[in-house]
Amino acid sequence: MPKKTRVVVVDDSALVRGLLAEIINRQTDMECIGAAADPLVAREMIRNLNPDVITLDVEMPRMDGIDFLSKLMRLRPMPVVMVSTLTERGADVTLRALELGAIDFVAKPKIGVADGLRLLAEDITEKIRTAAHAHVRRLPPAAAPAAASAPGHPAAAAATGVRPAAPVASLGRLSTEKIIFIGASTGGTEATKEVLMNLPHDAPAVVITQHMPAGFTKSYATRLDSLCRIRVKEAVDGDRILPGHAYIAPGGLHLSVERSGANYIARVRDGDPVNRHKPSVEVLFESAAKVVGPNALGVMLTGMGADGARAMKTMRDAGSWNVCQDEASCVVFGMPREAINHGAANEVLPLQRIAPALIERLKSTVGAAIHRV
Repeated sequence: MPKKTRVVVVDDSALVRGLLAEIINRQTDMECIGAAADPLVAREMIRNLNPDVITLDVEMPRMDGIDFLSKLMRLRPMPVVMVSTLTERGADVTLRALELGAIDFVAKPKIGVADGLRLLAEDITEKIRTAAHAHVRRLPPAAAPAAASAPGHPAAAAATGVRPAAPVASLGRLSTEKIIFIGASTGGTEATKEVLMNLPHDAPAVVITQHMPAGFTKSYATRLDSLCRIRVKEAVDGDRILPGHAYIAPGGLHLSVERSGANYIARVRDGDPVNRHKPSVEVLFESAAKVVGPNALGVMLTGMGADGARAMKTMRDAGSWNVCQDEASCVVFGMPREAINHGAANEVLPLQRIAPALIERLKSTVGAAIHRV
């Protein structure tokens, strides 16, 4: 018999602990081996039971879930799936958890928790399975306060609202025709942040589909906007796609790009899930191939599954230049692997090299036009 994934549930609600244990134990490939009401009990349980994955509530007594996660990822890193509430504060705290190394999160409803969690059973168990096979990295020691408060440091930008100065290696006045398209899922919130933070203020427009539920993408966009040189916002239907700006698909809606005269605009629409996702990378990348063609640059980042792989190959066939994140730097290599297997990638690179590669590609393709201006 294959080894079952052993899960510890950490939640201050006895009802939620019981429901999660029930959902987990109904699966043939996983089992709940313990349930803790707070992080102090969980600490001993983890030490004694050595689980493969833990689910962790965001807000708990005796020790905040974020404090516990921070200590865990520094001292004993392991796959964690956060259980958060669908509130603005819940979204902000969840994003912080992903920064600290949580693999993914489940958003539990504010009311009707029992029925809501049962409806989310497939989502919960899929995320536990993904977490069990994800690449987990040890969180480095906390940065010294002096470094975080230094002028131009991203943390200082987040704290003060002051955007970091544009880098010396500016791209100049780029053609508004160029657009960067990014697709991501599990692990993608941090991977996308890494790419965007390393783009200059005058980069081409960036359009992003990150698998994320409704209620979280606005907080995610606001967080990125405080850290990046380019402006970042949740996409609104009809937005003009402008250089120096990034547009994130709203959770629960599809995002695509259309042409309107001389401009590109965002199309935000409801509809059926595609590849079981809404928003879907497939929808965004299909529009890139159809509307933007050789002026598109495609990026496939970490994520589970195959969403967007076929459409990324269509982008390449239409003349785009595409890069996929490599396995070593992915939290989950599913989506990049599928895109590579479909022949969609021009390059496969570590995460830290993707933004520089985009910049070099843009310089090579628009440099002559810049010098003619």
